[in-house]
Amino acid sequence: MARSRNRPTGWAPSPEPLPVAVVDDHTHLESVLDVVAAAGADADEPAPATLDDHLDRAAAVGVPRMVQVGCDLDAVAWTDAVLRVDGDAGADPASAPAPLRPGRRALLGAVAIHPNEAVLHAGVHEVAPDGLDPDPQPRHDLDLDGALARVAAVARANDRVRAIGETGLDFFRAGPRGQAVQREAFRAHVALAKELGLALQIHDRDAHDDVVDVLLRDGAPERTVFHCFSGGPALAEVCAREGWYASVAGPVTYGANDDLRAAVRALPLDLLLVETDAPYLTAHPLRGRPNAPYLVPHTVRRLAAERGLALADACTALAATSERVYGTW
Repeated sequence: MARSRNRPTGWAPSPEPLPVAVVDDHTHLESVLDVVAAAGADADEPAPATLDDHLDRAAAVGVPRMVQVGCDLDAVAWTDAVLRVDGDAGADPASAPAPLRPGRRALLGAVAIHPNEAVLHAGVHEVAPDGLDPDPQPRHDLDLDGALARVAAVARANDRVRAIGETGLDFFRAGPRGQAVQREAFRAHVALAKELGLALQIHDRDAHDDVVDVLLRDGAPERTVFHCFSGGPALAEVCAREGWYASVAGPVTYGANDDLRAAVRALPLDLLLVETDAPYLTAHPLRGRPNAPYLVPHTVRRLAAERGLALADACTALAATSERVYGTW
């Protein structure tokens, strides 16, 4: 069915606040800040002008903390810089790409080379199942080993980086040569997470069996998270057996995703997390509008309904699991 030409595309209204604060497990704030939403009558709320505005809007609805994910070299540098201002009393706020109020401690970070980025750093330019031509950028002039070394340097030097990610496999956007590169990069990230004792955030698209194979062969980090979990009951069974976490995003609210909702009902509650993956994957009924951490309550409410839980109980469980995975902040 075609989307209505009159469907709003501006910033959506803030949802009703959650009764207990939760964590947005995975968000791309540097990309959220780049969103240009429709203005005027098409937006229910003014466009947030700064990163502080976004964090204030999220905190007001019960999402005061989040994990900022940088998964290309530009975003890795941005994440490193903003985390050094976020909570670093000695840092100069003017040195960050998106200055925060001094002393603010809303953010932790995850850094990695995204699987689709890894292919370009390796100089592989092939048309993948998505049918799109490769689009290398100047940052891809650095080879894959060099890009991975930069990620490792940031993760070692910044104690507010608590995860390596998102890394994994994306066979929708990789041909045969690209898939081989993605496996190489994925294994390197797995090894780095284990070396540094950090959590691992996984990107898994059209590659469930292969992702599981790498994790089982190489040995998964103690805290392994399937970001934007997209599997069904079969993958949920594997995660439950291995103690791997599933981070649930907006697609759990989409009408066609019955298998995903079945997985959410099947997984142990203490292995569930919640995220936006903003600015992507806005929850129903807001698809087509920009996503940001303040909208995560829509996904939390659907998760609680699928589990038959009181909303406060679901929020309490999600918050506790976030701290088990990433520590306190």
